[in-house]
Amino acid sequence: MQALDHDEVSAFVDAPPERVYALVADVTRMPELSPELVRCKWLDGVTGPVVGARFEATNKVPGGRPWKNRPVVTAADPGREFAFSRAERLAGTIVWRYRFEPEGTGTRVTESYEVIRPVSRLGWFVIERLFGGRDRRGALRAGMTETLERLRHVASSTVQTDGRD
Repeated sequence: MQALDHDEVSAFVDAPPERVYALVADVTRMPELSPELVRCKWLDGVTGPVVGARFEATNKVPGGRPWKNRPVVTAADPGREFAFSRAERLAGTIVWRYRFEPEGTGTRVTESYEVIRPVSRLGWFVIERLFGGRDRRGALRAGMTETLERLRHVASSTVQTDGRD
């Protein structure tokens, strides 16, 4: 059984915090950023990030099968923080958080997760056998690093194409 409790990765993005927040908090765009997300859509008629809003996320890891979950937004503070909680019966509860801090001409973005309710023994069996998650902690860290790198690229492309900043 693997140990999974928390981790974080941060990176500098050359764009203002409000713009970087807008990219992350628009969950429908998150598949452009996250290597595990295939699709995200808002639920219950919601069209944007507000505390309590739910969205459906379809995830897929290399060598694994896709799965769906329904996170709930727990923080939506433009330019400062976006967070959501993802709970699954066997896979525990994880809070994902993005913090945005002004730094020079851009933003220091920190992506993190914290396990609130651990993955069950049966959940680890499923993760390891059916979804190829033998090193889930390492995969999550690599995914956060790639997400922030993609975010850096998308945010800088947005700044260049819209002519602001």
